[in-house]
Amino acid sequence: MVKILGYFCIALPLHHQKWFNQKWREPPLNIRRLPPFCKYSGVGHFNVNRKPTAPTRKPRADGARNRQLLIDAAKAGFAEVGLNVSLEEIARRAGVGIGTLYRHFPSREAVVEAVYRREVEQLVEAVPQLLETLPPGAALHQWMHLFVNYIATKRLIAPSLGAAVGRTSAPHATTAELITRAISTLVKGAVRSGDVRKDIDPSDLLRALVGVSYGNPDAGWEASARRLIDILMDGLRRKGR
Repeated sequence: MVKILGYFCIALPLHHQKWFNQKWREPPLNIRRLPPFCKYSGVGHFNVNRKPTAPTRKPRADGARNRQLLIDAAKAGFAEVGLNVSLEEIARRAGVGIGTLYRHFPSREAVVEAVYRREVEQLVEAVPQLLETLPPGAALHQWMHLFVNYIATKRLIAPSLGAAVGRTSAPHATTAELITRAISTLVKGAVRSGDVRKDIDPSDLLRALVGVSYGNPDAGWEASARRLIDILMDGLRRKGR
C-alpha cells in the first residue's frame, strides 16, 4: 500500500497499513469540550439549586374595601330590618357574594362584633379630628353627640352582642378604657382653654352621658338624649361663657 504524505509517496508494510487505517478513522482521544470559561471564572457565585424567593404579598385593597362595605351594610340592615336580617341580605346590600361575607365573618356573631368594634373605633378616631377643626369646648360638645350615635347602635345590637360576649369578652376588653381615654383628652383640652369648668371629672361626665342615653326606654329616646346633652353642656361651661 502506498500512502501520500506531503510530497512523498511511501510504501508501508501491511501491519503498519492496518494500524494507520485504524487510527485515521478514530477521533482523537485527547480533545475535551469544556463549558465557557465565565462559568468557572470565580466572578460571582451561582447556586442553581436555590429557588427564587417569592415576593411578599400585600393585603389586597379590595379586601379591606369589601370588609368595610359589609360592616356598613350590616349596620344599615340591623337598623332597617332588625337583628334577624339574613346574611344573604347583608351581602346583597354590600354588593358582594355570600362567599365573600363568610371569608371575612364566619358567623353572624362575628358580623355583630365587627359592627360594634367599628363604632368604638369611629368614636375614638373622632377626637383628634374634632380638636383640629373646632375649639376645645365645641369639640367636646360635638363628641358627646357622637356618643349618642354609638349608644344607638349598641342598643340596636345589644342582644346579639351579648351572645357573642358570652363566648368571648374580647369586644368589651378595651372599650371602656378607649372611650374613657377619648373623653379625658377632650375634657382636659376644654379645661385648659377655659371653655369648661376646672372641676369636671371625665369619668363623671361619661356616666352622665350613659345615663341620658340609656335612661329613656321610649322610641324617641335619641332626640331626648340630644336635648339633655345640650343642657349638660351648658352646665359644664364656665360662668360668663
